[in-house]
Amino acid sequence: PGGPPGYTKVFAKALIEEAKADDKVVAITAAMPSGTGLDKFGEEFPDRSFDVGIAEQHAVTFAAGLASEGYKPFAAIYSTFLQRAYDQVVHDVSVQKLPVRFAIDRAGLVGADGPTHAGSFDTAFLTCLPNMIVMAAADEAELMHMTATAAAVDDRPTAFRYPRGNGTGVDLPARGTPLEIGKGRIVREGSTVALLCFGARLGECLAAADELSGFGLPTTVADARFAKPLDVDLIRDLAKNHEVLLTVEEGSTGGFGGHVLHQLAADGLIDGALKVRTLVLPDRYIDQGKPAAMYAAAGLDADGIVKAVFTALGKNDKTGAARLA
Repeated sequence: PGGPPGYTKVFAKALIEEAKADDKVVAITAAMPSGTGLDKFGEEFPDRSFDVGIAEQHAVTFAAGLASEGYKPFAAIYSTFLQRAYDQVVHDVSVQKLPVRFAIDRAGLVGADGPTHAGSFDTAFLTCLPNMIVMAAADEAELMHMTATAAAVDDRPTAFRYPRGNGTGVDLPARGTPLEIGKGRIVREGSTVALLCFGARLGECLAAADELSGFGLPTTVADARFAKPLDVDLIRDLAKNHEVLLTVEEGSTGGFGGHVLHQLAADGLIDGALKVRTLVLPDRYIDQGKPAAMYAAAGLDADGIVKAVFTALGKNDKTGAARLA
């Protein structure tokens, strides 16, 4: 049928391809096989698919045990449900430095499922843990690459987050290609404003860049890919060569933007004229609604990004913006 495939479906396809290439790849769900796409994986690999029931804590510890025996476990869990297994993530995975792969579905706002199911906090509570690699997919092709990256990392845990809903319609590879750890990418080159996106707000960043460039503010757009480890070289380059640097993410305060600020402070790059702002979810629970309207209310759509740039430049609206160039 029409329209791009959903992120969950793309993850299932990507994981099946990894499992075809490596018989150590196994998958774990906590009573959500269809919600995480692992029903499709289970049809292909019934002996390598495990549904542990509504027991996320056990799912994580079980994955740690499998990893300790040389398997490559993917624990596919909704962001909101991973919260209840945080103790196991810390003590059974992170402390042990075991290569468990966390496929974090429903990251960000989830529309009709409301505030209880929003995936707001995973970036914040995972990036503070030693040994952890944390990624976010900007589109469905990136999700395939991050699935392949997680499969390839065998010396520490990895996590990659992706939203509910359909992808953007980009071309998909037959199989993902592992990414260089801790390296982002420049998607569009500008000079005055830099938008550094972590996750699936990339399309909104590109739309904002079009509008900003029309106002005489040439805008760079970068896809961070990793919140941990950060692409320090990319962050330094953006900070040194732009007047405004905005981070954009579908998550709470204390996440990607906070780590970028910490890095900039350590490098002394916020001591001068650079204007840095972090766009995150507001410090409140957002009621259910259409995702586009929810992100607009959160200031995380193209219009909100443009307004944040003008505010950083001391302009309350777009009036006279062209004179800022």
